[in-house]
Amino acid sequence: MFKRILLFTFVLFVITKSQAQEVKVITIVESVVPMGAGRSKIIEQKTNVNHKDFTTERADGKKSKSKNIRRSDIKIDTFAETKLLNFYSGIGINFQNIASNDAVISSKINDLILNGWDLIFVTSAVESDAGKDDGKGIFITRLFFRKVK
Repeated sequence: MFKRILLFTFVLFVITKSQAQEVKVITIVESVVPMGAGRSKIIEQKTNVNHKDFTTERADGKKSKSKNIRRSDIKIDTFAETKLLNFYSGIGINFQNIASNDAVISSKINDLILNGWDLIFVTSAVESDAGKDDGKGIFITRLFFRKVK
């Protein structure tokens, strides 16, 4: 009996691990520019590309053929933008905007989960030069989802 359970578990594991999977990356850009001057959005690509079309190899570590790939060839035209609010208003941090963004982001994540995607990883970063009269900055979050094909 134990051998049958062990065999069943092994077969189930092999079947599960051998299924093809796809990955989706969602990028959230939230502006930390005061006075509503920034742009905050959820970005989702809608065009599949093959990274190999934009990859070159170096044989000696110095010569690269990457100049043969134009940046305009890499850009996709089809993507979805979901508008978000900026973190700052005219008087400082706007907590209502943050709560509103959380509601929209949660809605997006819930929609993806309902469509069979599993959230597998989240990474975030902040960009700001923070110099004198700094008026620039973004908070960026990348959500990585996986789905069995």
